[in-house]
Amino acid sequence: MPNLTTRTVGGPHGGQPLQTFGAALADATAAVILLHGRGASAQSMQPLAEALGTADVAYVAPQAAGHTWYPRSFLAPIEANQPWLDSALAVVHHLLQVLQGEGIAPTNLVVLGFSQGACLATEAAARKPQRYGGVVGFSGGLIGTADKGEETPPHDKAFAYEGALDGTPVLLGCSDVDPHIPVARVRQTSKALEALGAAVDERIYPGMAHTINDDELTAARKLLQDVISRQG
Repeated sequence: MPNLTTRTVGGPHGGQPLQTFGAALADATAAVILLHGRGASAQSMQPLAEALGTADVAYVAPQAAGHTWYPRSFLAPIEANQPWLDSALAVVHHLLQVLQGEGIAPTNLVVLGFSQGACLATEAAARKPQRYGGVVGFSGGLIGTADKGEETPPHDKAFAYEGALDGTPVLLGCSDVDPHIPVARVRQTSKALEALGAAVDERIYPGMAHTINDDELTAARKLLQDVISRQG
């Protein structure tokens, strides 16, 4: 995939490597941008790509500089995570543009992340709303807090995005006791994306660890299959 690069992206994440899995872009009917979590890597997303499967899906996984998309909690004030956050969002939006230039329509594009990557996926879609093939956030939520001095509580953020997700399927899955992701923020994310016109499937799992379970994988596969079937 010679045209896939982040060289033109500014900030800390510009010029970081990309990993690709699955179908060649020229043969793909859909593409998924895979966003890894804090401390992980683009390469670490390969098992997830393999678990999601489908022979005609191209997976693109960008690498975060220093293995983190932004340094502080996703509940910290936006300015506390700059310039890393803006650079991370620029990576996602750049890849969306490049994939569209390679012939993958927005309705055939899915933005998917786990943990910090899930926060980045939902935030990137909310800031650039359009009809996507889908958005998947495994253990994550929208970024920021209204209180400039505290990282908690997560309940006081007034999310105000402009535009329309126009029926985009959104899958949000998380534990009710996740040590990193307050369930209140997941529910707040659902409401904010629904306000943009997304069709949100929110799944809260009692007592689950900070992980991805089989039910979430099944739902994500179904979302991908729906994207592919619309091309038939």
